[in-house]
Amino acid sequence: MADQPIANSTPAGSLGRRLIFWDFARASWQYDVVVGLILVFIFATPRDWFRDQPKASSIILMSSQPGSNRVFIATDLLETVPQAERARRAQLLIHQRTGKTWHVARVEPIGDEAAHEVKGFIAYTDQAQ
Repeated sequence: MADQPIANSTPAGSLGRRLIFWDFARASWQYDVVVGLILVFIFATPRDWFRDQPKASSIILMSSQPGSNRVFIATDLLETVPQAERARRAQLLIHQRTGKTWHVARVEPIGDEAAHEVKGFIAYTDQAQ
């Protein structure tokens, strides 16, 4: 019974079952239609339907020179921290994310003058000894 060929004409309920269980012979037109539908779904579905947007890193080493570094820190990590505590908080964030123990000498905001908002922070570091 398992070796019997599948009939080409099926009732509507059976067609749904055949689609779900992929019950079509290879190289048949039904198989090609199902493959085409899958490819259309993969390539035509917008990414935001699944909230699958790449997220940029929140801490990025911008430049490294012997004895000093510049590290970009995303706005949301430091904007609520008082200015006097930003260097200490930036040092802690860098250590948590990278494992590096660097002394943060100063933290400067990066601003967008046209929109009057802070886009991020640059932490200037010295390597701890």
